[in-house]
Amino acid sequence: MTETGERLDAVVVGSGPNGLAAAITLAEAGRSVRVLEGADAIGGGARSSTEVLPGYIVDTCSAVHPFGRISPFFAEANLERFGLRWVEPPVAVAHPLDGGRAVLVTRDVDATAKHLGRDAGAYRALFGPLDRRFNALLPDVLAPFHVPLRSPTRAARLAWFGLHALQPTTLLVRRFHEEAARALLAGAAAHSLLPLDEIVSGAAALVMLGSAHRDGWPFPQGGAGAISRAMASRVEALGGVVETGAPVKALPDLPRARTALFDTSPGQLDAIAGPRLPAGYRRTLRRFRHGPAVFKLDIAIEGEIPWQAEGVGRAGTVHVGGTLEEIAASEAAANAGRIHPRPFVLVAQQSVFDRSRAPEGRNVIWAYCHVPRATTTDMTDAIVGQIERFAPGFRERILAIAKTTPADLEARNPNNVGGDMSGGRMSIDQLFTRPGGITRLLDPYSTPDPRTFIASSSTPPGGGVHGMCGWHAAHSALRRLR
Repeated sequence: MTETGERLDAVVVGSGPNGLAAAITLAEAGRSVRVLEGADAIGGGARSSTEVLPGYIVDTCSAVHPFGRISPFFAEANLERFGLRWVEPPVAVAHPLDGGRAVLVTRDVDATAKHLGRDAGAYRALFGPLDRRFNALLPDVLAPFHVPLRSPTRAARLAWFGLHALQPTTLLVRRFHEEAARALLAGAAAHSLLPLDEIVSGAAALVMLGSAHRDGWPFPQGGAGAISRAMASRVEALGGVVETGAPVKALPDLPRARTALFDTSPGQLDAIAGPRLPAGYRRTLRRFRHGPAVFKLDIAIEGEIPWQAEGVGRAGTVHVGGTLEEIAASEAAANAGRIHPRPFVLVAQQSVFDRSRAPEGRNVIWAYCHVPRATTTDMTDAIVGQIERFAPGFRERILAIAKTTPADLEARNPNNVGGDMSGGRMSIDQLFTRPGGITRLLDPYSTPDPRTFIASSSTPPGGGVHGMCGWHAAHSALRRLR
């Protein structure tokens, strides 16, 4: 892969957002870097395709990017220079309820609170301060475990957040009395894929709704793959190389390099780099726990979804699941290995606002629900039924459906073990110590081998298109390279 005698500073295995973020960070520091992607296309979880539903642009994995524009990495990357364009819908996220009601979340905390009846004041009291502090909090929230002792202000701010974030959602919602606010927080918390009565699940509710208020949940024009293409262009502009169709199965597949960063699952790291790693660390990698899976539909429809509640059609993302109790039951079932008949469904309707994704007069809908890992149960009717519940007449508008099972997700991207899109269970015991255990708490990207690093969403801060796992891993590698 490299010329005789050439030695790179770093090789990155995997071209997902974290792998590309690591490559950009290393190249910006003046290091020679090569990215090796086993598939024929870059992107990992941030890819798009016109083959799933011919004539439509479909996001094959990730479609909702709450941190795609505001994470510390993306805020500095300036990928707009490389063709990335963001589309921001009028409403970040909507949560419909039975009876033609809905909560609409916009950038304006006060306007959002107006939908919440007598809970309006409690919502402002929680999310007003979070909104004001959000940008300052992000570098500490999207980071490994640390205590910013040198800055009392940062430490106090992070402690304030932690007091709320460490709560289970079922405790966090006790400040609210009506169905709407409780359901809204439950839908946001469900992004964690944790049971809502589990500690830390409340963190997802805070950061998801906080990011909606701060940046409106924009999405990339032309599909999620636009993010990866812009990142790869940035790597190449800095002198790096991005190579596809270059699978790495074992250490001899790597070019000569001073360091190797793996945007892979812990299991893949063990399989490839195991000979470099001590037995104890390898056992820790093998004990790593993955979370529930995803069953996804891409649905081509005539016109738009006929939402019953006013305003839901103006949202880029819709949380379909009903009340707090219903969502909690759905998430508990997925974590317990059971299929729930009325699952929580995450719906993205980007083509309503980005007409490059679908033919005129038609739209493409991205929808998924959480299911037990590696399940083979077909959830098509359950997902369509939940959308129909809040949008009567939806079934009649369907033109075509493409299914993606947990097995399909893993086949497309081996990081999605058993269909787990989040890089591993985000429970308290794995939140900061993923994937190498407590001994690597302060630098979870490093391994006992000074040449080997892990840069995937199996490290803090976990799943999502934010680039921060790769950014932190690259800085860990840079410290070794110096």
